[in-house]
Amino acid sequence: MNPPLPEHPAYTHALHLQQLLQKNGVVDFEGEGKVPIDGFFLPGGGAMFGVLVTRDQSGNEVLLKAFSGSCMGHLNLPGWVDHLVDEESYHEYLRIFDAPIKEIGRLAEAAGNEKERQSFLYERSELSRRALSYYRELYSIATIEGKRVRLESIFPGGNAPTGSGDCCAIKLLQYAFTHQLHPISMAEFFFGAPTKDSGRSHLRFYGPCDEKCKPILHAMLTLDIIYQDSHIIIVNKDAGLLAVPGRGPQKCDSVETRLRRLMPNIPLQCAVHRLDMDTSGLLILAKDKETHKRMNKQFSEKQVSKSYVALLEGVVRQEKGEISLPFRLDVDHRPLQIYDEQQGKWGTTRFKRIRVERRSDGSLATRMIFFPLTGRTHQLRVHSAHEKGLGHPIKGDRLYGSGMSDRLYLHAKTLSFHHPITGVWMEFSTEDPF
Repeated sequence: MNPPLPEHPAYTHALHLQQLLQKNGVVDFEGEGKVPIDGFFLPGGGAMFGVLVTRDQSGNEVLLKAFSGSCMGHLNLPGWVDHLVDEESYHEYLRIFDAPIKEIGRLAEAAGNEKERQSFLYERSELSRRALSYYRELYSIATIEGKRVRLESIFPGGNAPTGSGDCCAIKLLQYAFTHQLHPISMAEFFFGAPTKDSGRSHLRFYGPCDEKCKPILHAMLTLDIIYQDSHIIIVNKDAGLLAVPGRGPQKCDSVETRLRRLMPNIPLQCAVHRLDMDTSGLLILAKDKETHKRMNKQFSEKQVSKSYVALLEGVVRQEKGEISLPFRLDVDHRPLQIYDEQQGKWGTTRFKRIRVERRSDGSLATRMIFFPLTGRTHQLRVHSAHEKGLGHPIKGDRLYGSGMSDRLYLHAKTLSFHHPITGVWMEFSTEDPF
């Protein structure tokens, strides 16, 4: 994934860190142990290093640096941000599990027969499983809102990959959020010999990994930021979250307000377009007024390409086609949209059927891809449900369907447009969340 924060000015500081590592030949700049960098150049010994630029409550710049995991057997080193698990808890974990697991392994190797060996191996496997669960419980993830979440609660089924929470970006943001520091910029680079599966090269810059970091960063920042640069931000919005704040304190929480906690200088109305609260998916936000203006122009001139994935109730027979209907706001039942040939505005959508699926509750649903050619309010929901459209409401639609159980099954899947400043054609895509 891309860095969740701008790379500059952290990038410049990261280049300086690279020079210090190579010039001094040690990682421990401030301590007396002088941990050498040689181990990073052994086969598979490379690791990620990161720099985070922050500001304290007085407006002073505070520079933080981190290494991923542990460094040559050291959980913490002077001058580097702390590991999420404190030293005392880590050593207690080792005391409880490390020696017993090694002893059972020794007994397995010395077993007199295969049955006895398998028994020891099973015992070691069970103890290792308990050890992993115990270790994961030691992680308490800090969020930008000042809350704490458990590591296992972030991953589906509690199956956090090994090493989750040990990456640079997580350690840097954890330190910032627990020391009243406001993050400004982040940059990470790989140092040393590449590991077998990383595909990373010495001194090259990379963003946080998708498997371990992305879910944790989502929880820490309360947003899934999939791309950002000096001008635009692309967020994968959660279902149930407003794109922009509504009226009143109960409708204040939104993508915009959450993003402003991280980037307070963005415009007050930074969302370039809208997604319904119930709809998840890709949303563009602008970091400055000129970018906002140029992106609005692309939308008005229909230069932006979008697609949505949806699950419709029942079986849709049509394989593909185009829907064009006039509809308007029902002023007596806001925000409902109603069909109106006289006063309604026409909305047009192309669609393609992907497949018919049997859901876990036994019901049938049709997976569709929608390509909206206009951007009317509730356009896809109306075109799906209305008898003059497909006649099959989107699953979970509380306005036009049988009601919401867990979510509205509509997701803004892809987004393509010209970068508002550079003009480069950009394409973004997300995995289906259902």
